[in-house]
Amino acid sequence: MPRAFAAGQSACAQESIRDRLSFENPAFEKSRSICYLHGDPETGDDPLRYLDRLQPVALLALRLVLGAIMIDHGYGKVFGGLSHHVQVVSSLGLPGWLAYGFAAAEFFGGIALVVGLLTRLASLAILIDLAVAIGKVYGKNGFPSANGCQFPLACAAMAFALIFFGAGPIALDAIAHSGARSKKT
Repeated sequence: MPRAFAAGQSACAQESIRDRLSFENPAFEKSRSICYLHGDPETGDDPLRYLDRLQPVALLALRLVLGAIMIDHGYGKVFGGLSHHVQVVSSLGLPGWLAYGFAAAEFFGGIALVVGLLTRLASLAILIDLAVAIGKVYGKNGFPSANGCQFPLACAAMAFALIFFGAGPIALDAIAHSGARSKKT
């Protein structure tokens, strides 16, 4: 049994191969810290820690993708199809005036996400819109069907994440907050 497993630590295949071989390979010694999934316990190095620097890019990607999807879904409702959307919402047993809020949440909320302005509020409005869509339209079709709730559920999960993580530093929200902080000092 390799000593890494005996100590209760998880190691990659290179580590167990190195332990089984009778010779020492300097290349294994140099790359030893990348063998551990959660870092080298001897040095405390975490090989995946560099990914933390890319979190702003990940938040930007979430915002851009969800924003583009919501703009596309809201565009037809805001520009030309609002009266039809009111009828559809009314046929679902909801008050017709909610159609205006849903259309605004999709189109203007999507724009807000793309530019990163009022991201948490826009994400909340989008999440409510998608929750109603899942509950009233897509949920009855089931999860694995062609018209099921997979896509709206994935978009709702993205909106949920943005409510808690915010826009990130690559957004107008970040510029507004940094300007407010500089005025206080």
